[in-house]
Amino acid sequence: MVRSSLSAAEARRVALAAQGFGRPPATDVTTRAVNAAFARLGLLQIDSVNVFERSHYLPLFARLGAYDRSTLDRLTLGRSGPYTEYWAHEAALIPRDDLRLFRWRMDALRQRDAGPTRIDGVTRTAEVRRELHALLRAEGPMRASAVEHESNVRRGPWWGWSDVKTGLEQMFRWGETVSAGRSGFERAYALPEQVLPAGFLETAPPRAHAVLDLVRHATRALGVGTRADIADYYRLRSDDTAAAIAELTAAGELQPVRVEGWGERAWLHPDARVPRQLTADAVLSPFDPVVWFRRRAERMYGFHYRIEIYTPAPKRVFGYYVLPVLQDDRLVGRVDLKSDRQRGVLRVRTAWQEPGEHLDAERLAETLRRTAAWQGLDAIEVTDRGTAAAAVAGALGLPLVPHEAVDDADPPEPAEQLDAAEA
Repeated sequence: MVRSSLSAAEARRVALAAQGFGRPPATDVTTRAVNAAFARLGLLQIDSVNVFERSHYLPLFARLGAYDRSTLDRLTLGRSGPYTEYWAHEAALIPRDDLRLFRWRMDALRQRDAGPTRIDGVTRTAEVRRELHALLRAEGPMRASAVEHESNVRRGPWWGWSDVKTGLEQMFRWGETVSAGRSGFERAYALPEQVLPAGFLETAPPRAHAVLDLVRHATRALGVGTRADIADYYRLRSDDTAAAIAELTAAGELQPVRVEGWGERAWLHPDARVPRQLTADAVLSPFDPVVWFRRRAERMYGFHYRIEIYTPAPKRVFGYYVLPVLQDDRLVGRVDLKSDRQRGVLRVRTAWQEPGEHLDAERLAETLRRTAAWQGLDAIEVTDRGTAAAAVAGALGLPLVPHEAVDDADPPEPAEQLDAAEA
C-alpha cells in the first residue's frame, strides 16, 4: 500500500486492523488462532491485579472472543513452551525466539545496576546470588518462595522484597536466570542452559540489529505510528529507534506518512491495510497495546486515560479497575469491572460514556454478556455510578443497584515494573 497521508479515521482503522480487530469472531478458538493473535501483537503484558481478570488474558479475548484460557496457559506457563518472559514493554510474555533480541538490554541493565544509585543493592545481594546460582544448578528451576535461605524474608509491604527475590530478579534482568514458567502466578527461575538451547543467548545479535528487528515488530503491530509510538512498544531509546526507522525507511520497509491532526511525523508499515470500515466491540485491558501508551491513545482516540488502581479511593474519578470500551474505531466509554466469583456475578461498578462520543448501550450490554459467560459468571449487576450506568442497566434489562464502599477496594501490592527504556 502506497500512501503519503491518512485521515484521522483511516489511521484509527489502520491501527486497529494491525492489532487484529475487525475480524469476525470464531465460534471455536483454536490453538492456532491463539498463536496467530499472539504473533500479531508480539507480546502480552503481565500484571498482578486480578480483580476482574489478569491482564495478559484480556487482549486475546478482545480480539478473538471467548477462548479457553488454559490454551494460553499451556503455551506460556510451562518450562519449555514457545513463549517466555522478559522486560519487553513492562514484564511481558514474548515468543521464546525473541528473547535473543533483548540480550543487549540484559547487558545494559547490568551496567545500569552497577551505577552509583544502585550498586549498594547489588553488593548486598552478591553472596545470595552466588548461593542461588549454585542452588539452581543443583536443584533445577525454583520459585523464590521455595528457596530456603535466611535472607528470604520480606522487609515490608509493597516493594519490600526479600534479598532472595531481589537477587533472583537482578539475575533475571541480566540474563543469568530466565523464566521457567509460572505456578500460582509466581515465576519460576532457571539457569539459561536448563531451559534454552545451548548457546541461545550467547549468539544473540548485536544491539543495533536487535533494535532493527524490534522496530520491525513494533511497526507491524502498530500499523502506523510516530517515533514515540514505535519506541514505546518495546521501551526502546528514542535515538536507537530513530536510527532504525531511518534504515528501514531507506530500505523501503517503512513509509513516511502524514496523519490528520498529528503534529509529528509518522510511519506506515507496508503490510498495513486501510479498511473502509471496521466493526469491533470489546472492553480493553488497561495494558492493551491499543491504550498502554497514553499519549498515543489521546492523540489517536481523544481518550485521556489514567489507571486508578494505585490512586486513593477518594481521589478516583472513574473507578478502581476501569477498562476502555471500544466500539468500531472509537473509544466511547469505560467500565469498572469486578468478577465476584463467590456469587457468580460480573459486577459493573461504574459505567461511563466519553464526552462527545456515542456509546451504544445495547452493544455494550452484549459485550458484557459475552464477558460474563467467558468468566463463567451467571449474572451481571450494574451499580448506579457513572454517566452510562442507567443506559447499560436498561439495555441488560436490570435494575441499578447501589454503589457500595466495597466497590472502592484498596489496591493490592503492585505488579513488577521497570522502565526498560533506561537501558
